Parts: sequence; structure tokens; C-alpha cells
Amino acid sequence: MKKMITRRNFLKAAGVSAAALGLAACGGSSSSTASSAASSTAASSTAAKADGKVYYLNFKPEQDQDWQDLAAEYTKETGVPVTVVTAASGQYETTLMSEMEKSEAPTLFQVNGPTGLKNWKDYCADLSDTKLRGELIDDSLALQSDGKDLGIDWVQESYGIIYNKQLLEKAGYKAEDINSFDKLKACADDIQARKDELGFAAFTSAGMDGSSDWRFKTHLANLPIYYEYKADGISSTDAIKGTYLDNYKQIWDLYITDSTCDPTLLASKTGNDAVAEFVGKKAVFYQNGTWAYNDVKDLGDDNLGMLPIYIGVDGEENQGLCTGSENFWCVNNNSSDADIQATLDFLYWCVTSEAGTSAMADKMGFVIPFKKAKDSTNPLITIANQYVADGKTSVDWCFSTMPSEEWKNGLGSALTAYAAGTGDWDGVVTAFVDGWAKEYKLANG
Repeated sequence: MKKMITRRNFLKAAGVSAAALGLAACGGSSSSTASSAASSTAASSTAAKADGKVYYLNFKPEQDQDWQDLAAEYTKETGVPVTVVTAASGQYETTLMSEMEKSEAPTLFQVNGPTGLKNWKDYCADLSDTKLRGELIDDSLALQSDGKDLGIDWVQESYGIIYNKQLLEKAGYKAEDINSFDKLKACADDIQARKDELGFAAFTSAGMDGSSDWRFKTHLANLPIYYEYKADGISSTDAIKGTYLDNYKQIWDLYITDSTCDPTLLASKTGNDAVAEFVGKKAVFYQNGTWAYNDVKDLGDDNLGMLPIYIGVDGEENQGLCTGSENFWCVNNNSSDADIQATLDFLYWCVTSEAGTSAMADKMGFVIPFKKAKDSTNPLITIANQYVADGKTSVDWCFSTMPSEEWKNGLGSALTAYAAGTGDWDGVVTAFVDGWAKEYKLANG
């Protein structure tokens, strides 16, 4: 597997200071939109007839309308029809498999990294010599197989624990004093003990509904994987040892006990529930990423902060946010030549034109790793940048090495059973360790 680019190296490659550049949003999972697949076709009655067309299967429900608007603008400008279909949260792979079976399959889709590419590389056109590939600021941002660039990283993202500054201060705490798991736990336990007096809990509900469980079976699970890889000096493995699963347990226990709801209710709690609790000032802390800004912006930019996810590892006071990508554009090589070219032209326009780069930076809140990218106006990105400027070490996104979606689902089920009291932590360990070895073997023969 190619070496993962770090946030610091990304900023260096971009040739700008950390304060001037931000990294944005998580791939494909948001609690705020798209409970089912939605689609629209950008069309213009005045546009000239185009030779090719574009069908984009979008991974990010939270940016559905932004992509619809951008597609419409491109069609108005060029006459090329662009259809955007947005998969429901947590259903991208299933939707992609279904759509690829159709005669009018997506011309543009995405994979989450090396693991996802294994499933779809036979459908991926070689992007090595395209103009889009030439706009990347760093060669390591191209996803390769057999010496070919089959995927293009189109957005870098950061996540951590978003917090409400006013509520935290009302409880008598300052974010700068929280730089370890022990300090986070002391703060959260105290807030939870006084929740009736304060009028709010520590954490939003850790919902394990499909619109929310990715935050814990993927994003939270990244932390013990990252630290194991770091300790062992590796970037992937066929057999995870689970060295830091006790740390995973203590942060999960904190999430589900110092919360707005009883742990037994988490199976049915959704991403929308967590957003409503946070925006409704029912909780101080909410695990999510910079992509969630549009969901929480009603609290006010000056009231939003982000903490790293601390799990009790030595030296974590120097830890920053979790930063990386699971968003790689791929072009369907089974599409017609005209549709492939139309798709490449659309993508090039998205990352080079005034309209495209402005939409990415301002409406979607992204910073894209292309030469003509604009600075994002997303204030959560400014916070993420500050950690880098302060010399904190970003946590790599290692979850792109998770062996399969089935592994994530097994882990999610075990976490849910543990929270509900119908399962124990040994079940989580088994799903994590034994499940990894099993799924890796199935995926790799």
C-alpha cells in the first residue's frame, strides 16, 4: 500500500501555510440528509446538444444539493447533461453495486482507498495522463494499481470532537485544559453528574442506526488501529492484534454513559438525533468532522470548537485531529468514450473553474488538493489548521485499510450489543481481531 500522506506533508505540498489552507470533510456519511437515494438531472433548454453525458453517484449525502446545483450550472454553461444520484447514508457500496448493473451505469463513482479499489479496479479507467491528474498537488494523492492511477483523491478531511464553547464554559471548563483522555473523562463525568442542574449532558447520543454508526465502527475505530500501526511501524496488516482495544473501550464507555440517552436506546438513535441534540444545546460534545459544519453552524461560528479524540495513549497531549481521505474519484471504463470524456471534462471544470472551486470551498466547505483550489470559509477547517500550526501530530486515516464493509458491520453489531447489555466486550474484541483476519483472508484469497 502506498504511504499515506500526512496532514503536515499535504500542507507542505500545497506550498502554503497551515493558517491559509484547510482540509475538509468526511466521506459519504452524514446524519443530516438523504435518508434514501435522491437524484436530479441538470438540464438546460437553451444548451447545445452534447456528445457525452455524466452520471455521478455521489458518496456524500450532506452535499447532495450542492452537487445538484453545481451540475445544473455546468449544464447551463456547456450543454452537457449531468445527473447526480446521492446514495443514502451508509448505503454507498450497496447502491453502487446495484447501479453498476444497469445499462445506464454511473460514469463517475468513488472508492474509499486501497480496500475499496480492490473491488472496483476492473471498472476504473486509467487517469494517469488526464488533465485532472495533472492538477493534483501531490503524486501520493493518486490511488494506484498495477502502475496506473485509477483513483484521484479529491478532498482531504478532518474529524474530532466538536464542542459548544458556551456550554463548556457554563460547566466551568476551558478546552485548552483538556489534552488527554483522563482530563476529558473528568470533565464529561462532572457535566453528566450535574446534567439536571446544567440543563445538558456531556455527549450527544452515540447512535448505532445506519445513519450514525459509521462514526464509531469506522471513525472511532480508526484510533486503536492508528496507534497499533504506529507502534509496529506498519501501514496495513492482515491480522490486527488489538493492542489498543482497552483504550477503545474506555472512550466508547465514556460516549455511551455520559450521554443524552440510556445506552440501551442506541440501536435506534440516528445521526439526525445527534445533530438535533447538539444544535438544541442538549450536549456539549459531538463526534464528527469539518464536513458537519452546515449541520451545526446555527450555533454560531464563534461558539464552535474541536478537540482531538483522546483514548488514553502515552503522548496524546501532542495529538491533533484525525486527518486523511476516503474520497477517490473513479471513472467507469465501461462507459462510452464520449461519456468518459464528458466526465473527465466535468471533473476538470470542478477543480479549476471559478464556479467549481468556489462551490467546493464556500458551499461545500472543502479544501481540495488541486492547484487552483480556493481557501475554504469553513471555520472548523481553521481550527483543524491551527492544530497543525501548533505542532500537533495529526492522526492518519487508517480505516481505509479495514478489510471489508462486513468487518465494520460486525464491529458495529458488537458495539451495539455491548451498549445494550446483551453482549460483552469480549464480543467486541472478537469482532475486531478475529473478524479482521477472517475478512482479510476472504478479500485477499
